[in-house]
Amino acid sequence: MSTHAGLVTVAEFLRLPDPKEGHYEPRHGEVVLVPPPKWERHLIQLRIQMSIMSLTRGLGMAGVETPFRPTREHEVWVADVAFIAAGRVEATPQDDYLAGAPDLVAEVLSPGNTADEINDRMSICLDNGCRSFWVVDPRRRRLSVTEGDLTRHYGIDSRFSCDVPGGTVTIREFFE
Repeated sequence: MSTHAGLVTVAEFLRLPDPKEGHYEPRHGEVVLVPPPKWERHLIQLRIQMSIMSLTRGLGMAGVETPFRPTREHEVWVADVAFIAAGRVEATPQDDYLAGAPDLVAEVLSPGNTADEINDRMSICLDNGCRSFWVVDPRRRRLSVTEGDLTRHYGIDSRFSCDVPGGTVTIREFFE
C-alpha cells in the first residue's frame, strides 16, 4: 500500500516524517508503510539473529530489521535479519545505508506476504550482492535457502551447512 503520491527518490524519502508505528520503505519508488512485526515473528527474527551470531565470531555483523540500499535510485529496503561481512560493515558510513544487499538476508513470512512480493525481494537482494537468501516459513516450520540459481528446502528437523557466514544451522532453533 503506497502512502505517498508518485515515485519518490531516496533523497525525498529521507525528508518524510517518521510514521507513528512501523517504518516506511521506498519500494520501486513507492513509499510503503511496513507495520512492526507481531511477537512470534519478532522472536523468530531474534532466534535467527542469535543463530547467525553464533557462527560469525568476528566475521561480521548479524542484525534484525537491517536497512540497505540497492543500486537503484528509488530503493531502500529493510531485511528482517541480515548478516554483513566485517569489511562491508566498516566501510559503511554511519550516516548512510549499506550499499547493496547484505551478504545474507533472511525474510520471515507474515500472513500478508505474497509469493510475488517475496520473489521480488529475493531478486532485489540477489541482484545486489546477497549471496544467500533465506525464506523462513513459521506456519510450515520450514526454511528455504536460495544461493545463486539453486533453492533448497529444509524442514524443522533438518540441519544445513551454510556458506554465509559459514557453519551448520539447525532449523528447529528458529522456531523453539
